[in-house]
Amino acid sequence: MHRVVVGALIRRGRVLLVHRRPNKRANPDIWDLPGGMIEAGESELEALARELYEELGVQIATGAATHLCYLTAGPVDERALLSAWLVPDWQGTPANVAPDEHDDVGWFSAHDLPPPPHVVVRSALLGALQG
Repeated sequence: MHRVVVGALIRRGRVLLVHRRPNKRANPDIWDLPGGMIEAGESELEALARELYEELGVQIATGAATHLCYLTAGPVDERALLSAWLVPDWQGTPANVAPDEHDDVGWFSAHDLPPPPHVVVRSALLGALQG
């Protein structure tokens, strides 16, 4: 089973999402949290820090990150254990530095959050945004 980590950068009641390119195999053409595969030997937070740097160009404060939820996702023959994290502190200005992965980035409030690829993550995220 693949292991995947995603991060919700939160600022002033809004979350940063990335829009996945239409040609992506997993979750194409949707708004989603940035992140990716956990590599061999990496902890979840190490993978999260690496992925958010590669995709957004930010250095996250891993000590401030808190776990949101786990879920199993994907087709039966390619299941992935997804771990979502709340990231309230980072250095740098988030930007789309992985244009081969995403075609846009945007900040969303709880009221304008797009339809979720994962209902469990959306529920945990909404609780964090409203709490």
